[in-house]
Amino acid sequence: MSAPLVPPVCWSVVVPVKRLAGAKSRLRAAVPTDLHPGLVVAMAADTVAAALATPTVRLVVVVADDGATAAAARRLGAMVVPDAPAAGLNAALEYGAERARTVEPRCGVAALAADLPALRPAELNYALAAAARIPRALVPDRAGSGTTLLTARAGCALLPAYGENSRDRHLAGGAVDLIAAWPARALDSLRGDVDTPADLRAAQVLGLGRHTATLLHALAS
Repeated sequence: MSAPLVPPVCWSVVVPVKRLAGAKSRLRAAVPTDLHPGLVVAMAADTVAAALATPTVRLVVVVADDGATAAAARRLGAMVVPDAPAAGLNAALEYGAERARTVEPRCGVAALAADLPALRPAELNYALAAAARIPRALVPDRAGSGTTLLTARAGCALLPAYGENSRDRHLAGGAVDLIAAWPARALDSLRGDVDTPADLRAAQVLGLGRHTATLLHALAS
């Protein structure tokens, strides 16, 4: 008989970032064309900074090939690995999770969207605490069809299935929707991924992280 799973006291968070040339195409109208790559990097930096400030997070692994993204993540204290599989988002997450587990084998692994510029560490910590009770869990995006957070406790496979309707894909794979299970917390900042100018305005209402706020402030001044 296998030993019972023990909830992790720590987590490794994997943040995948696309090559800047192809990232966030629907967000291009939000800023001048020459500032679009900087906006993508700034949002990723705020996401990474919030993850690193989360008490139960011991390691953040950023999967990225672009030099600007890698440099920003390293300055914050994240571990950066290239997208060695080069086979899409799910393969990048599997690779990042594998690398994380070689460094922190006793920690659970969480895949986190890179476009959460208003993410609050307290909300991420709450979600991870809830996720520690079950083998695999997810937090859906604001629209309810995507996934901003996917978790797997130590000893469990992450099984990322991102793409259209990823929430349903992850539910079919056995993950539990934390919003449905514990609806007392809205987790607005954790669900607030930014794909469009309207999403960015919603994130501004929540309160942007330092990197994204600085970039937009400079643009407005």
